[in-house]
Amino acid sequence: MKKFERSAHDDLPTDEDRPFHSARRDFLQQAAAIGAGAALYSVPLVSSARGSEPALQKVLDDCVAAGRAPFFIGMTGKASGITFAGASGDAAPGMKAAPDTVLRIFSMTKGVGSTAAMILIEQGKMDFDTPVQDVLPEFAEIGVLEGWDGDKPKMRAPKVKATARHLATHTSGLEYEFWRGEVAEYLDKTKRPSIIAGTKAAMFYPMMTDPGTRWGYGPSVDWLGLMVEKISGQRIDAFLKQNLFEPLGMKDTDVEVRPHMQARLAGVKARGADGNFGDFALAPPSNPEVYGMGHALYSTTQDYMRFLRMYLNKGALDGKRILKESSVARMLENHMGPLKFDKMITAAPPITADFDPFGSTTKTHSFGFLRNEADIPGRRRAGSQSWAGVLNTHYWFDPTADLAGLITTQTLPFVEPPFMAAYEAFEKAAYGNA
Repeated sequence: MKKFERSAHDDLPTDEDRPFHSARRDFLQQAAAIGAGAALYSVPLVSSARGSEPALQKVLDDCVAAGRAPFFIGMTGKASGITFAGASGDAAPGMKAAPDTVLRIFSMTKGVGSTAAMILIEQGKMDFDTPVQDVLPEFAEIGVLEGWDGDKPKMRAPKVKATARHLATHTSGLEYEFWRGEVAEYLDKTKRPSIIAGTKAAMFYPMMTDPGTRWGYGPSVDWLGLMVEKISGQRIDAFLKQNLFEPLGMKDTDVEVRPHMQARLAGVKARGADGNFGDFALAPPSNPEVYGMGHALYSTTQDYMRFLRMYLNKGALDGKRILKESSVARMLENHMGPLKFDKMITAAPPITADFDPFGSTTKTHSFGFLRNEADIPGRRRAGSQSWAGVLNTHYWFDPTADLAGLITTQTLPFVEPPFMAAYEAFEKAAYGNA
């Protein structure tokens, strides 16, 4: 194993040098207290060969009218170009939603962070099975939570070392407090901050299981981003700009809301107990100690489609190659072995509903995305890849059908039934089955 140089964060202040607020507590307390017009856009289109454009716009319009979200943005594309771009509703007071509306994409960041790691794997600078602690020795401090002795956690060393592959597939043992109540208890009793605090101390969640034994959704890709930083010698935002965003022409994708993006930033809404939406202040932390690759990015629907189309084009877009075709094929394979995606049971209903896409059908995980192992009738094919952000920004790409889609808004709870009904209708219309 090569000797890795100093991290881009090594000279940054530690948590002992700077205060932080309890982002998780503020997030949950605010959530618990929460008590349309349409347009088609002049985005250059290629033929969809399905005649689905009117049906897709109707889905967006109907879903806003039904109160499923204050606004929706939808886009479909294939390797050769965009096939539909539309929106409905107001993204902020006095601002219609549009494909270039700036969104907090939260966990849509994960696919980008995993792609950054894949670039280094292709370059031979790391491997799928590189142990995390070989690159980041501090990761060895993380143990498995076995129980409690009063208010003191009972920890043990993991039976195996977690690897880059474990991080990318959410099989490292690290899980979010929003879907694992024991983690919320650990953070509260140990006075540790949530990952959304953006501090280095916030990275140290306990493992709930040994690496490689269970799919559990959590802050793993934040650690993968730190591996990319240490190995490349670049801070992650600089690495992404050089290796992904500039080559792909993603001018509105960044870890901060830049001045040219500010006027197009959408507002956030959360559904209260009365069924109505109210304002909700939620965003990745600005200028944090760590730009977490689990949640840090802002983007637009049309920018993220360029990222998805790069995958449909097997690693290139508009003459700019990001990954070799062989690297894309390897990345999109199942990287979980015999493990399967497990239903995500909410521990924070104001923030998220339960999540079990397509019910009993088999789902695994590639090196960057959730992977469907079976065709879904009228919808995506086996081998399709997908994920989403907590404010209901969702995407999929289907290499077999040469189709990518996004349906986005900025609402909580994540994957609530009204939103998922809109997603299903949009996807079916995209495949010509409206």
